[in-house]
Amino acid sequence: MKQAIILAAGEGSRLRPFTVNKPKAMIHIASKPIIQYVIESLAVNGIRDILLIVGYKREQVFDYIGDGRQFGVGVKYLTQDKQLGTAHALMQARGLTMDEFLVLPGDKLIAPETLTQIIQAKPTSILVKHEDHPSRYGVVFLDKGRLTGIYEKPSYPLSNLVNTGIYVCSSDIFDDIESRLDIPDVINATLDKGKSVSIIETDQTWLDVVYPWDILSLNSIILRKIPAGTSGFVEPGVYLKGNVYIGKGTIIHSGTYISGPVVIGEGCEIGPHVCILSATSIASNVVIAPFTEVNNSVISDDIHIGSGSIIHDTVIDRGCVIGGNFCVSSEETEIKVDSEYYTVKVGAMIGEACSIKNNVIALPGTIIGNNCQVRPLKVINGRLPDKSLVV
Repeated sequence: MKQAIILAAGEGSRLRPFTVNKPKAMIHIASKPIIQYVIESLAVNGIRDILLIVGYKREQVFDYIGDGRQFGVGVKYLTQDKQLGTAHALMQARGLTMDEFLVLPGDKLIAPETLTQIIQAKPTSILVKHEDHPSRYGVVFLDKGRLTGIYEKPSYPLSNLVNTGIYVCSSDIFDDIESRLDIPDVINATLDKGKSVSIIETDQTWLDVVYPWDILSLNSIILRKIPAGTSGFVEPGVYLKGNVYIGKGTIIHSGTYISGPVVIGEGCEIGPHVCILSATSIASNVVIAPFTEVNNSVISDDIHIGSGSIIHDTVIDRGCVIGGNFCVSSEETEIKVDSEYYTVKVGAMIGEACSIKNNVIALPGTIIGNNCQVRPLKVINGRLPDKSLVV
């Protein structure tokens, strides 16, 4: 297997506000976008010829991935102008593929070992995995070990075996697509013709981020695999416990306590007397002022957090400026996404470029849109649309 097609054109609307300005594949987990994990996994397995299908906010992918050279691969871009489905996206590569190739999603966290088995398979093959919440995905039905069908997001799944969206295909698939928009429909049509499709099951890392709070759980899982190390400057009097990675140019001031797994990116300034607890990732160019506590949270690039803040189970997107004594506690709460309600333990989800002044409290489950402004001494709850002003 020498070639892969990565499908990365989708938005991920249920992840708003984090996908308003970027595609789902560019959501950062442990300080790296999801698509980078996918490309690195391909490179480890010796697959360096990549066709990348982009669409929604595609410039974000262009700017970050470039020609792929920095990741040891070669990337060529194809555009799906309208996101009509995975088969429609795949059709953009017609005439540009080898006889056999791998198809995989660009918006799932895929470890190198997850691909190891399937890249040895022959077309047509599907990688499947057991999932606790199968109704989120295409559920796979087998009869005596043979695939009989894929059923998309059933309300009452009769199996917890799901389609990972990772396939080994031949160039014949383009003739089978016809007017079908999604690859599972193409697979079902192939089965209806009496052709067999091989199933390969994995128990390796394949993780999906569907809702904003999923960013926290995936971040925690990936952080456990990142080794400790420091390229920054750690002052005397700093206490590091467990796996802590500190990037180049970052300064950790005295009196700071960090309990891993924690990743801190480049050019940050932390402390003095800051407490960073496990399952926290902090990206680059972040300032966290004294006497602040951060626990199980994802802090993106170019963020300033004022002194005396308490931030638990929270995601803060890039470019936010947060004043002192900002408080986000965490407890189980009900959150509405589209027309559905979910009970989750979470703090706040904060979009890009928000300005939050001193002494603001965000109640559990608060979702703050992009470019919002919150004046001092406010208690916020529920969902704030983009560009909201709280006075």
